[in-house]
Amino acid sequence: MDTLLPAGTSTGEPLNRVDGRLKVTGQARYAAEHAVPGCVHGVLVCSAVARGRIRRLDTAAAEKLPGVLAIISHLNAPKVPGYQSAETNHNPRVEGQEFRVFFDDQLHFSNQPVALAVAETLEQAQHAAALVRVEYEAAPHQTNLAQNLAANLAPKKEAEYSRGQPDAYKTAPVRVEQEYRTPVHVHNPMEMHAAIALWEGDTLTVYNKTQGPKLAQQDLMRMWQLPAEQVRVHSPFVGGAFGGSSRIWPPEMAAILAAKKVGRPVKVMGQRNQEFNLVGYRPQSIQKMSLGALPDGTLVGITHQAYGLTSRHEQFEERIVHPTKSAYAVANLNTRYRLVPLDMSTPCWTRGPGETTGSFALECAMDELAEALNMDPLALRLKNYADRDPENDKPWSSKHLRECYERGATLFGWRKRTPAPRSMRTPNGLLMGWGMSTGIYKAERSAATARARLLPDGKLLVQSATADTGPGTATIMTQIAADASGVAPADIRFELGDAAYPEAPLQAGSHTATSVGTAVHEVCAALKTQLLDLAARLPGKALGKASAAELRAENGFVQASGKKARRLSYGEVLKQHQLPALEVTQKAEESPEMKKYSGKSFCASFVEVQVHPLTRQVRVSRVVSVVDAGRVLNAKTARSQVLGSVVWGIGMALMEDARLDHHFGRFLNSDLAEYHVPVNADVPAIEVEFINQPDPVLDPIGAKGLGEIGLVGFAAAVANAVYHATGRRVRELPITPDKLV
Repeated sequence: MDTLLPAGTSTGEPLNRVDGRLKVTGQARYAAEHAVPGCVHGVLVCSAVARGRIRRLDTAAAEKLPGVLAIISHLNAPKVPGYQSAETNHNPRVEGQEFRVFFDDQLHFSNQPVALAVAETLEQAQHAAALVRVEYEAAPHQTNLAQNLAANLAPKKEAEYSRGQPDAYKTAPVRVEQEYRTPVHVHNPMEMHAAIALWEGDTLTVYNKTQGPKLAQQDLMRMWQLPAEQVRVHSPFVGGAFGGSSRIWPPEMAAILAAKKVGRPVKVMGQRNQEFNLVGYRPQSIQKMSLGALPDGTLVGITHQAYGLTSRHEQFEERIVHPTKSAYAVANLNTRYRLVPLDMSTPCWTRGPGETTGSFALECAMDELAEALNMDPLALRLKNYADRDPENDKPWSSKHLRECYERGATLFGWRKRTPAPRSMRTPNGLLMGWGMSTGIYKAERSAATARARLLPDGKLLVQSATADTGPGTATIMTQIAADASGVAPADIRFELGDAAYPEAPLQAGSHTATSVGTAVHEVCAALKTQLLDLAARLPGKALGKASAAELRAENGFVQASGKKARRLSYGEVLKQHQLPALEVTQKAEESPEMKKYSGKSFCASFVEVQVHPLTRQVRVSRVVSVVDAGRVLNAKTARSQVLGSVVWGIGMALMEDARLDHHFGRFLNSDLAEYHVPVNADVPAIEVEFINQPDPVLDPIGAKGLGEIGLVGFAAAVANAVYHATGRRVRELPITPDKLV
């Protein structure tokens, strides 16, 4: 078992973001903002049909415009070595074959890139793109999930799971069998996808928006068949991603192809409507959930069947049935997951991928079961509390969900809830409903590496090729480094976002803090050990006769025991040894101890809604979210993560719906005017509390994943509250007024 990091003066404190000043003053450079000499602009031309082929491409008028350098398409694009074989044209993180940009005349989805206009200025490129004429040979397409359920595929990993007796819910005296649906959700970050690409001989440099600089580098190495030293990826700042920057997307490849073609750096920045189908999305789902219980609430069996859409060329799968496997103590459980290939672009990970979708069905069904049992929804969850992980019968590395329930119920005032639907009203006559739900999300740790370099002025530089998509990675890594090294946070600089730095995993799946944080902790602890050894060997007994074990390093000084003991600054130790720097690189492997345990983060969400009795407008009026995510590394950034999850959950429950026009196979509301997300007026008072109990197994800093857990299950809490307010159960998101009439 790892030794827990002792409580220090930095970790856990609400330290302001170390990069906050750069961001608010505009000094932070995002993907499209890097100053690259000689850079020209590219604008995409996209397909108007969902399936078929390009019959003719007329670029003559566009090419004659002033400033136009090239119109790039399948007719003249440079050859991509990785596109030529199935082995190299396969993203190892997704089954199937990647979409190949400007490879041939085949059309796989509506709004697919068919050409790129490259010009000296953005306006010239936009004008040229508007003049490109495309003739299509359209073929019949399918984009309707519900009408194509029979044409399904079994994903390789999550297809079937069973324990105990299949469909045992049918033997129970109290049963719930319902279907739940969720629509396509789009990431829609503030910063749209962009890339600046340049070739210097056979060396490729890309400034892009990525959640994993090393992973992006590896993808480009595979595509272009280049060694690591010839592929440079820079992504120091990311303006929101949520899973949407987890791979190399068509706009980036278009920029790289164009740079190769014109011999100049090329910038391509996606338009808002292209965020809807070129760079991934949360796939639509249809789920059939069946629960059976004894009259006292004991679960007898659960059956969960789930369908999700994917593209025809790739099979994207997510963890949609995972909450069902582990959330509750039930001996008999079986799940079935199927993918439905459609003529659409490939979905991708979206905050809480799978768990967010699957938990909506599970937590709504639990509420419906509580109603059938005439039982309090919280009491039903406590009745089936799992003291071990039911999926694998392993003990939890830590679990404080019971405390989440208890604390959340107290803060919310759950005992005052009257159980009958439509039984509670506000003083001004609005229908009021209270709902709650459970959240469960994986807590894991991957291998990561960090480099620490101590300079004679006492400053500490720490580097790792992780990303910061907004949670405050640089800030918490600075705090971890401070506690492990004894250097004050103000004297530490944490550098990330560059593939040249030591290996780090993709920032996704809520494992950056545990993975990179462990590497930072271990490398800084190793550096401090070396520093103490150097101090003990100083000539002239500068610190007395103390051995390395008798010295301590803290607050930037090495000191022997005793009140009158001498001390030296870190920098002075280096200077006396005539060292220009002290540098350590350390790799932190996955925790071998975790093989004996199951790691999860947990939360309990309590929601109040108010519904107008005539218009049926729903507003979330109060939220309490209590989270068990291990040790809190920064009180301020941690709270911000949960606030963001709750706001997204409000959008998921009441607003977000990427609507497909199946006649054309394309999205109707592909902008922020029609794809509704919460604004300030939609966000109520949100009370966030953390159990803040360190996980003793997962990592030496005691943390568990936090980025996703606040969203998992939240939409169900809203739906449950709406039912309590109105007596109408809405099983298809979003919950709009027409569904309550």
